[in-house]
Amino acid sequence: MPPRYAKKVDSNQAEIVKQLRSMPGVEVEVDHHDIFVGRCGKNYWFEIKDPGEVGRNGKVRESALKPSQKRLKETWPGHYSIVWSLDQILEEIGITLCSFAE
Repeated sequence: MPPRYAKKVDSNQAEIVKQLRSMPGVEVEVDHHDIFVGRCGKNYWFEIKDPGEVGRNGKVRESALKPSQKRLKETWPGHYSIVWSLDQILEEIGITLCSFAE
């Protein structure tokens, strides 16, 4: 069996996971292309990219995507999204920061 190497974790992932885990009713599992988020009985699969991999057009550069990520983005029947910020995740799971301040 070939040796396993630590996978590259994008620089913003740890802080995003920390913030999500601090929110009531949100569960996070890591190491699944990058994170699974559960909320209100629904599961969300997110690939987190470093903001430096985002082009001027506001999209992740194609060169930053692995073939498996491109395939998942095109064919996965459930939720799968490639993001680079906490705000993007919150929008997709239906949370606004104002809802925590109320």
